[in-house]
This record gives sequence, C-alpha cells and structure tokens, in this order.
Amino acid sequence: MIRSLRRAARTYGAFAAMTPKLYLAYSLWVWMEFFAQILSMTIFAFFWRAVYASGRTIGGLSLQQTLNYILLAQIMLPLIETRLIFFFGSMIRSGQLAVELLRPVDLEGRHYAEAAAGLALFLLLKSPLAIIGWLFFGLQLPSDPAVWAAFAVSLLLGHAVIFCFDWIFACLAFYSTETWGLSVVRIGVATFFSGALVPPAMMPGWLRAIANALPFAQALSVPVSILGGITPVSDAPRVWLTQALWLIGLGILSRAVFNGAVKK
Repeated sequence: MIRSLRRAARTYGAFAAMTPKLYLAYSLWVWMEFFAQILSMTIFAFFWRAVYASGRTIGGLSLQQTLNYILLAQIMLPLIETRLIFFFGSMIRSGQLAVELLRPVDLEGRHYAEAAAGLALFLLLKSPLAIIGWLFFGLQLPSDPAVWAAFAVSLLLGHAVIFCFDWIFACLAFYSTETWGLSVVRIGVATFFSGALVPPAMMPGWLRAIANALPFAQALSVPVSILGGITPVSDAPRVWLTQALWLIGLGILSRAVFNGAVKK
C-alpha cells in the first residue's frame, strides 16, 4: 500500500514538475498576459471609482469591498480560462489519445497533477500583481492568517471543481470536429458567471441564482469573496462544504462521461 502510494506520488510528481518548464518556455506569452492584466486592473479600478462617485453602496458593498473583489478577480481570472478541450481535440485528430490511454497512469489524474502544479506556479508568478494593486489601485489585503487559510482551502477546492467541469466539457471533442467555437463559448460564459466582471452581490436575484447553479463561481468569486472581505471567515465551513459537494458530484460525473466518450 505505502509502496504503491510512493510510486504514484513519484509518477504524478514527475508530470507536475514538467508544468513550470512548459509554462515558462513561452515567456513572451507570460509577459503579455501580465501586462494585459495590469491594463484590465487599471480600467476596472477607474470604472468602479466612477460608479461610486456619489459615495453610495451598491448591492450592500462599499467602494473598498468592490475594489478588493474586482482587483483580485482580475488577478485570478486566468485560472478559469482553461482550454483543455483544445488538448482533447488535438489528441483525437492526431491519434495520440490511444497512446495516452495505454500509458500506465490515469489520464485524468495526470492532468490534475499538472493543473495543481500550474496553480502553485500561477500564484507565485501573479503575486507581483497584488503588490501593484496595493501600491496603485487601493487593494487592501487581510492581515488575519485565518482569512488567508480559508481562502487557500476554498481556492484549492474551487480549482479542483473547475478542473472536473473542464474534463467533462472537453469530452465534447469526441462528438465534434471543431473545438474552437466551443472553447470561445466556454470562456465567455465562465468569465461572466464566475463573477470576474461584476460581483455576484450586485446581480439581480434570478441572475445570481443562475451563477450559483454553475461551477465557475466556485473557482473564482467564492475564494475571492473570502480574501476580499465580503464573505466572513465564520462562513468558511459552509463554503467549503458546498465546494466539496460540487467536487464529489463533478468528480464522479467526469469519470462516467469520459469513459462513455472513449467508447464513442
């Protein structure tokens, strides 16, 4: 048992170790994304300051809460802009999927190991954006370690939730000859319903209900609301339970959908 766990840890750890090398190999894209996010933070900061010019609260949120939320959401936005369906499409077109399935590793487990390593690398590389937000745009980060711990747990759970959803969504590549359009639709829907553009508290009740019924918010607005001071730490256990239920349901469904798609 212990020997098997060690062997699995070494195997999936090797895949995870390749992620930083692959990510940093495209250094131009990394820097372009970095500057694009600074531009987005600048636009959103001035926009929301103009909206709050009269000094009122909107959706029960003050200007500072909204700025904290929006700036953090723009920093975290690339986490939900995954394109796993492109990978599936290329594997199917090239016939590489058959080779991947013959490898003595679980395909979904391998990709989750790579995604988890990518999350750690993402947080490391994007931390300067938080400093820029603090210096120039009024971002206020909490000093309470309990808030950071609650955010970390929520972020890990939310990241796993969106990975399982994307694994299911990527299976559409088995039934379609075109994945570009599907990817564009997925990114557009995820950007809005994740709460990256507007805090869910400001949405009408019916629209907020739709956002809560989709998994995107679990990966972005839920952890960001904790770190941004909108969701109190006392609500963290309830938030974690909700995310855990999402993860269990989508985890089981992702296995079933993938097995059915492979048969197709």
